[in-house]
Amino acid sequence: MSLHAPDGLGGRAAVVGIGATEFSKDSGRSELALAVEAVHTALDDAGLVPADVDGLVTFTMDTSPEITVAQAAGMGELSFFSRVHYGGGAACATVQQAALAVTAGIAEVVVCYRAFNERSGRRFGSGVQQREPSAEGVALGWQLPFGLLTPASWVAMTAQRYLHTYGLTPDAFGHVAVTDRRYAATNPAAYFHGKPITLADHAASRWIAEPLRLLDCCQETDGGQAIVVTSTERARDLRRPPAVIVAAAQGAGRNQEAMTSFYRDGLTGLPEMGVVARQLWRSSGLRPGDIDVGILYDHFTPFVLMQLEEFGFCGPGEAADFVAADALPLNTHGGQLGEAYLHGMNGIAEAVRQIRGTSVNQTPGAARTLVTAGTGVPTSGLILGTDG
Repeated sequence: MSLHAPDGLGGRAAVVGIGATEFSKDSGRSELALAVEAVHTALDDAGLVPADVDGLVTFTMDTSPEITVAQAAGMGELSFFSRVHYGGGAACATVQQAALAVTAGIAEVVVCYRAFNERSGRRFGSGVQQREPSAEGVALGWQLPFGLLTPASWVAMTAQRYLHTYGLTPDAFGHVAVTDRRYAATNPAAYFHGKPITLADHAASRWIAEPLRLLDCCQETDGGQAIVVTSTERARDLRRPPAVIVAAAQGAGRNQEAMTSFYRDGLTGLPEMGVVARQLWRSSGLRPGDIDVGILYDHFTPFVLMQLEEFGFCGPGEAADFVAADALPLNTHGGQLGEAYLHGMNGIAEAVRQIRGTSVNQTPGAARTLVTAGTGVPTSGLILGTDG
């Protein structure tokens, strides 16, 4: 089956450079400095220089404006710049935006970046400290009075319903945590390098918001990650083998809210990821059996299980057994539970390494990788493939 999509992007753009800072808990540097370091490293990886860049894409939550990054990194004029909403849900969409700009001829080299001091600075996991005077702030008024203040508490509501519906216990989530930490243990860049865990460790970790334990929740990380996108044609003349963007998609479900979509008809799935999955399969012509590696956004373990089910890798309620059986190499960098929490951007980098054949946990012959962005919010996804 061809790696190139029959429609949409059609494999006309590719990731040609990846770069990251150290992943830490106290970077001691500004978020701008982290962004610039990641951008320079990614450009060097691609064999490009700042003057080659004419487009930038980041997240709305990023504190380093595009023009500031361009100036600090030594870039020139920009013909394209864009920001994507909804936190971690934006990760793959930044690459989609870059690919769309490249294929439309608006820009030639676009860098996607995300940099934050998420541990030493603003800690997203601490939840809502003060409600903003906005539509989203008003919507949170239905949850906050009842103590639902943090991402973990919001996800716990859906996770509890999932367990109840399929007759499972919280131990089902442990398979994701153990898998991520197994890969992180052999990844020198991972914060939990050399520190695998067992199912018993998972079960013994303290409750955060039942049924979520500490080891069901991702890290908080200081760091930056950048991704360089250009045309597949140009990519063939650059330093690294291109990771071709076979398909890209964004998705928001019916009655979508940001992490608190409790008023849908059901709470056992992730409709926003279902929207992404249908687009990716349709535009790529691929199916779950064609995917060699899955890099699934893992801010909380239950949502990894639900993503596997939304994409059709297994049936509803069957994902825990699917992960336990190692039926698909999953989060081979260690994920956000094991490597770093970079709003999913480090997962895109790992998918590129798998296509290049340079991952520290390489899947032999990996030719197609699926990458997803944050769930519980409007989200996005990618399928990357080899060139040819």
